[in-house]
Amino acid sequence: MSQPTNPAASAPPRPDPNEKLVKVFDSELESEAMIVKGLLESAGIDSDLTSASMVQDAFPGLGGMIILVREQDAETARKLIEEYRRPESGSDDDETAEIDVIDEPPK
Repeated sequence: MSQPTNPAASAPPRPDPNEKLVKVFDSELESEAMIVKGLLESAGIDSDLTSASMVQDAFPGLGGMIILVREQDAETARKLIEEYRRPESGSDDDETAEIDVIDEPPK
């Protein structure tokens, strides 16, 4: 017999709601916020991804998604996000292939 699984047990840990949480990131795009949340989780920083419409009292005028972290993790989280957003230095080339286009048909 297989053991019953508890979905709550396999869910990633969320910060305790009684802890002071601070906003470290916001985006209109849920996909971008999910990437940043994954970045923080890979660095061992617990975060909470929340729809900004749910927290209008705390952050009026915000739309989209916000990421909250524990106050003691905020500085590290902001540095990670800044590094993620910073383009790689020393490389002006993009990583796309360039090909020559020939306008004349083959003979």
